[in-house]
Amino acid sequence: MLLEATTPVDQEINPWESAAHRFDEAAELLRLDDGMRKVLRQPAMELTVNIPVVLDDGRIEVFTGYRVQHSIARGPAKGGIRFAPDVSLDEVRALAAWMTWKCAVVNIPFGGGKGGVICEPHLLSEGELERITRRYTAEIGEFIGPERDVPAPDVNTNAQTMAWIMDTYSMHQRHTVTAVVTGKPLELGGSLGRPEATGRGCMIVTMQALKRFGLTPENTRVIVQGFGNVGGMAARLMSHKGFKITCVIEYDGAVYNPHGLHIDALMEHRAETGSIRGFPEAEDLDKNEALTMDCDVLLPAARENVITSANADRVKAKILCEGANGPTTFAADSILAEKKVFVIPDILANAGGVTVSYFEWVQDRQGYFWNLGQVNERLEEIMVASFNDVISYALKHGVNNRTASYMLAVDRVAYAIKRRGLYA
Repeated sequence: MLLEATTPVDQEINPWESAAHRFDEAAELLRLDDGMRKVLRQPAMELTVNIPVVLDDGRIEVFTGYRVQHSIARGPAKGGIRFAPDVSLDEVRALAAWMTWKCAVVNIPFGGGKGGVICEPHLLSEGELERITRRYTAEIGEFIGPERDVPAPDVNTNAQTMAWIMDTYSMHQRHTVTAVVTGKPLELGGSLGRPEATGRGCMIVTMQALKRFGLTPENTRVIVQGFGNVGGMAARLMSHKGFKITCVIEYDGAVYNPHGLHIDALMEHRAETGSIRGFPEAEDLDKNEALTMDCDVLLPAARENVITSANADRVKAKILCEGANGPTTFAADSILAEKKVFVIPDILANAGGVTVSYFEWVQDRQGYFWNLGQVNERLEEIMVASFNDVISYALKHGVNNRTASYMLAVDRVAYAIKRRGLYA
């Protein structure tokens, strides 16, 4: 049964529930047979591991980690690893499924995977984080690899985390395997353009959406929620293109300037003070109030469940570009559709990251690396083509953009499974 706006909050904000309901809707419209629905609705593999680690003070703590492979029908599983205190198996399941659909939407040869470790990284030393990462890698080592499952950075993990994973995996293989992860340091087989790829992808698809509204960057007001790698990079790149970034929202508040924020200066301010608040020539605002201010583009780029049935009716943006995974709940979709908000769904909008991860994987495997111009040119080519694919699918089937993106993705994955057949 589809979620409605009256769905209890604990169900509405469960990311796995949202992912499953959106799949069900797409499968129904595609008239997918019951057997294929059963194959695609559940993850192919779920792994839970216990990670014993000696802390700096000599105590032993046991952390819980997950790795979920949703589908490997179109290629190796692909997806990040996050470290956070609220990581749950349902969250990792949903993120793995979204990776399957994301890779299919941009038509790159990966399936979907995701991982996570329950911990509070801000309370751990670098040495403790390294020991957690290496032991976690050893525990999931049989299930990852360039041809099996390729992790990447996510919330609270970074290039250094990927270097530890690559090294640990390589030590077990007795030779260096750079292609086991993406998002690595350049010196260890990383790709130029990878750190800014997700934000750049958001900018590219937003530029395509502007054409449908007769807007130019110079007369487009943007609110960015989340000022980390995705939101911060998107804000910087968009401001350099002429977009007017009027508001930036973080976990501890928001800053607003109707004439546009100087994003590079805001980044320097945050680096110096630890917060975006108190930025000169900007007004401090409540973060919840800022999310529903008038703008042309709203770009949520932090975590899940930012736009729900409780606030979707107050969203004033013409365009919603989902830089985060699952920032909008299923129950909020119908409200946004009724308001005629042009949604660029997450499995399209933030696919720039996995696209350049694919480029990194290709470069590692062939041992030949591209320059930044080649990376960005190929990224734009894929993002523009994928945006047009989704819009064409929406027009052809008379559905909204999110439904179209899911239908397109599910159709591509189901086709691959049918062509391969089921091994018995």
